[in-house]
Amino acid sequence: MSRLDFHNSQNIEVCFSGVNTSCPRTVRPVLTDISLYSVIYGAIILTIVGNLMVIISVSHFRQLHTPTNFLILSLATVDFLLGLTVMPYSMARTMTACWYYGDLFCKVHSCIDMTLCTTSIYHLFFIAVERFYAICHPLHYSRKITNSVIELFIFLIWSVPCLYSFGLVLSNVNTEGLEGPENIVPCMGSCSLVFNRMWAIITSLLCFFIPGTLMIGIYMYIFSIAKKQAKLINNIPKSINQKKSSKKSSLLNAENKAARTLSLVMGVFIFCWLPFFTLTVADPFLNFSISDDIYNIVLWLGYFNSAFNPIIYGLFYPWFKKAFLLILTGKILQQGSASFNILNNI
Repeated sequence: MSRLDFHNSQNIEVCFSGVNTSCPRTVRPVLTDISLYSVIYGAIILTIVGNLMVIISVSHFRQLHTPTNFLILSLATVDFLLGLTVMPYSMARTMTACWYYGDLFCKVHSCIDMTLCTTSIYHLFFIAVERFYAICHPLHYSRKITNSVIELFIFLIWSVPCLYSFGLVLSNVNTEGLEGPENIVPCMGSCSLVFNRMWAIITSLLCFFIPGTLMIGIYMYIFSIAKKQAKLINNIPKSINQKKSSKKSSLLNAENKAARTLSLVMGVFIFCWLPFFTLTVADPFLNFSISDDIYNIVLWLGYFNSAFNPIIYGLFYPWFKKAFLLILTGKILQQGSASFNILNNI
């Protein structure tokens, strides 16, 4: 997602030399450029490689073909595409404040960017719904969360953001009322996705605040249920037998780990996306006066969530760790590797 790429720069360099309406080109010290490129390249590589490993793991190992992991597979696909098709072009725009790829591709890039970012957020929400049934209603889980339900979830997750994003950007309703002389007029070499006040609020609500608030509410409820379950298990008399005592300890550890993981999911999600959508709402009410440096920081912070997702939903689960190890060591190429028992001894 992007906004108007205007820079009130003191530098004389422009995106297109000899063009009076060209945007100014940002020039930074060499060490600053090297540092920024290192961070952004690292985020892109982590996003692509991390999510690709999740995709390979779930697709290859039959033991990971579960409703939960199909949602994680779909999420990893979204984040992989974001890192592969959106983030490199956003990096070029961020580093130079210039867009050299034409107006048509600017539109396409904005549509894909908005679609994939929103789809990634929607995945997190539906994963919260799936976790709700798994932890709060375990006896009804297999009946409620079937492969058909997961397929419906994935269809909604992909189709709704796609239709909304392409419809909004291509119709230009988000820029209605911004064409007056008192408003900023794009210069040549900018690639902007700006919103008037009404559509800034609507888009932020639909793409983040509504699903985000519901997700936080679901996880808070799950957390409370997990604590109650752990307390009940802890009250089981220790004198029953050693086997049940060991099972109780195992269940307690599982509940505590689930609670910690859910807390991390909420924390990372809020940390990455809240600043961006807060500025998205505030910017049109401040006459688009928020500096581009601040905007680029919060934009890439949102992108980083796609790099963190494979860590949270992959590396925090032992069976994914085993799958990743088989991939990194090349054992996945051995005949019959798909039948490796990666679910044991975890």
